Amino acid sequence: MSHNLTLAQNHAFDLGRTLMVPVILFQAESEFGVMVSSEYDGDQDAVVHEYDPWCPAAAGAMPAAREASPRR
Repeated sequence: MSHNLTLAQNHAFDLGRTLMVPVILFQAESEFGVMVSSEYDGDQDAVVHEYDPWCPAAAGAMPAAREASPRR
């Protein structure tokens, strides 16, 4: 578990590519966790992102961290 979203995203992306299986990045209270998608049975609202190494859209880049939109 990590309190840092960027660190958790990096680990999720690397884990999915290393194992070549889809992984889920989820948030539990103030922490982020990563696990294999097929084993996740938690709340779907807690899922931040699913990393699928077999998806062509994920081949090049990792999604940017969620940030608060700037107020104008």
